[in-house]
Amino acid sequence: MTMTKPACRTAVVTMPCAGTSTVFCILDALASVGRDWEMLHGTQPKPPVFDAALLSIDGESYIDINGRRITPDGTLKGFGQPDLIIVPDLHFDPSAPLPEEFAQIIPWLVNAHSNGAMITSVCSGALLLAAAGLLNGLDATSHWGFCDVIARRFPEIRVRRERILVPAGEGHRIVTAGGASAWGDLVLYLVGRIAGQEEARRIAKIYLLQPHSEGQLHYASLVAGAQHEDGLIAEAQIWAADNYALATPVAAMAGRCGLTERSLLRRFRKSTGQTPVEYIQTLRIEEAKQMLETTDMPIEEIAAEVGYTETSSFRNAFRRYVGMPASTYRKKRLSPISTSPYKVVSTG
Repeated sequence: MTMTKPACRTAVVTMPCAGTSTVFCILDALASVGRDWEMLHGTQPKPPVFDAALLSIDGESYIDINGRRITPDGTLKGFGQPDLIIVPDLHFDPSAPLPEEFAQIIPWLVNAHSNGAMITSVCSGALLLAAAGLLNGLDATSHWGFCDVIARRFPEIRVRRERILVPAGEGHRIVTAGGASAWGDLVLYLVGRIAGQEEARRIAKIYLLQPHSEGQLHYASLVAGAQHEDGLIAEAQIWAADNYALATPVAAMAGRCGLTERSLLRRFRKSTGQTPVEYIQTLRIEEAKQMLETTDMPIEEIAAEVGYTETSSFRNAFRRYVGMPASTYRKKRLSPISTSPYKVVSTG
């Protein structure tokens, strides 16, 4: 007699700042495993692979960040010991204090992990894992807009800004995923790991999911810098935004600030986490990205326009900061309207 494997007890954590679309996409996809492919092919559905529930601290209905009323299935403590925990994207200002709910959820997370649960996060949800100490000494990723915040607040974490998915820790029981749409990458990984690769392929086909195998650097805004209170450096950043194409912008920046280049470097790095040279590079590459997206200018001309005297230097810098060649970026980031096979009809 064949014994049916128990369903994976899965707790999807929610709170008012949680990304509702991510939460329900995850719940829908997990419920589909062993059911929807079979339905489409006229075969007998399999027993559920995931026993997933949407759980909050108190289990009470709440209004989400977009004004929708959400009713969780129950409470975190009332669910018992989970096999798998998923923390979705969380919408809050990365420079603000962490959400108050963290303090109540962290002990539950830590206890569940110590009792064998796999803990995963999507996007900014990695900050909850970081605050719980679960990422200490490990590689981890998050949405590109939160990676610098995590690195600054939790220096013991090795932040992999370029990665979409990072399994880490003993037995890979900690898994972090990049931006909010990386919920698909996480779900395919979890389905493949728990239900098998064939089931993961089926879910990918049903939901038209394509793993972000190229990483997330080419989505990132390189100048989403850290907040700081050094007025002199803030003024230098504003000046650099208009003058990054100069031949020697760092020397000019130091002169305007009344500092030696060494003093500027020390003060700039303390305030922004970057050297002045790195900051100028990010400004140049960010502008080049915009030009690649919106113009037909040859790459050689774009390189010169943003301040590079040698195209080869530009190409090397672009690949380093964006994770792919400039020519590949241009193809990937073409306007979806201009490349759409469907005619756009004006209603004006």
